[in-house]
Amino acid sequence: MSNLSELLPAGSGGKSVDFVASGTLPNGKPVILNSDGTVSVVAVSSTTLPTSIPAGSEAVFNAAYFYSISASLDPNTAGKFVVAYQDGGNSYYGTAIVGTVSGTSISFGSEYVFNSAQSDYTSVSFDPNTAGKFVVAYRDVGNSSYGTAIVGTVSGTSISYGSEYVFNSTLSYDISMSFDPNTAGKFVVAYRSVSGPTGTCKAIVGTVSGTSLSYGSATTFNSDHAYYISASFDPNTAGKFVVAYRDAGNSQYGTAIVGTVSGTSVSFGSEYVFNASQSDYISAAFDPNNANKFVVAYRDLGNSNYGTSIVGTVSGTSISYGSEAVFNSGSSYYTSISFDPNTTGKFVVAYDDDANSDYGTAIVGTVSGTSISFGSEYVFNSGSTDYTSVSFDPNAAGKFVVAYRDVGNSGYGTAIVGQIAATVSATNLTSTNFIGISDAAIADTASGSVTVKGGVSANLTSLTIGTDYYVQPAGTLATSAGTPSVLAGKAISATSLILKG
Repeated sequence: MSNLSELLPAGSGGKSVDFVASGTLPNGKPVILNSDGTVSVVAVSSTTLPTSIPAGSEAVFNAAYFYSISASLDPNTAGKFVVAYQDGGNSYYGTAIVGTVSGTSISFGSEYVFNSAQSDYTSVSFDPNTAGKFVVAYRDVGNSSYGTAIVGTVSGTSISYGSEYVFNSTLSYDISMSFDPNTAGKFVVAYRSVSGPTGTCKAIVGTVSGTSLSYGSATTFNSDHAYYISASFDPNTAGKFVVAYRDAGNSQYGTAIVGTVSGTSVSFGSEYVFNASQSDYISAAFDPNNANKFVVAYRDLGNSNYGTSIVGTVSGTSISYGSEAVFNSGSSYYTSISFDPNTTGKFVVAYDDDANSDYGTAIVGTVSGTSISFGSEYVFNSGSTDYTSVSFDPNAAGKFVVAYRDVGNSGYGTAIVGQIAATVSATNLTSTNFIGISDAAIADTASGSVTVKGGVSANLTSLTIGTDYYVQPAGTLATSAGTPSVLAGKAISATSLILKG
């Protein structure tokens, strides 16, 4: 006798039970036990969700007239997001609140003040590498309008903060911060620094350690006043980001520049104009599924104030652009853009549509190469809307949240869920419903034999003796755990597996 498999009878290794099949069961495949006592093969099914904007009802998070809003979804916790803002109902204090998406509904926890003084130009972002950890950057009017940032930690719907850390000890405006998804705890803040009549635009690297922050040295990317600054990291290229802005030193043209982080230092390439006309309400975002590709959305004052967008492609520190694409043939304010991490080339722009009573509006864009096409416009708030901020949930294909000031409802802070067309895949495997492996092919509704936990399935192939095998979401076996993690058993021969009992 050379191995344990020689102890087994031909065929199944025992502990086989007959079950009725729900759906066809192939031979030698992992199966689950259903609530009605039938069994099904472990598999992934797909559902197509249509575009639905809005998908749910509005939810108020601040019952006061407020300003300077920024929203960010936690990539590590499905349905969890934070909104940071200036609370007009509480002395304009810097405030944040946790929102939770359940289906198409939003609920909020309590408000948590991060700065007990007037705070504006708020910009918030979660650290993609640390669940529940985010940073808010802002202008602290209570401290000489210095540029300041603070770490927040989410626990359930509660927020705790570390200390405030100044990143610019002079007047700070147009603040935008973004985390590098490839480097835990590393982010960049881009801002306009003003001293007397002069202004320069700078960026600085911040590093999170627990609830503390440290900074490198600031680097100038524009030696004049720049406005509507928007910074975004490329998730596909560590240390690479783009800053888009209106360049006051060059006829207010829409301009972008590539930044590169090395340690705690930043270097920049040359400036590249994306719109040779005055541009404002600028928002930039990279496509997480398409390296080096980003889109800028903006209001083009050289073209009747139309809402416009353009694709940029980064090569080293150079940028090339496609053609401009209009998404709203009317004056567009408070534009905000976000890509769906689960669908290549898909993004949403949210904005105030001046041509339609300033209603809160959203539109889905599709990037193909260097071109952009748009679908229809969708009104998500039938009232005057401003300070829009849109963010996708990386854990739910096509689902996003828009936070905004609802001027049509006393200027209250409000949020709503939207859904773009997406294919959602889900496995029927859970951490507890795996029951065994089929002994033979079983037709739908027919009875057949399954080797259950504690038995030996002897009709498999290409196993490595002594190796643990895990059930995968799509119904295969592999030597590493899937999600959920389900241990099938240990191989005792190339064809036999002792099922974990």
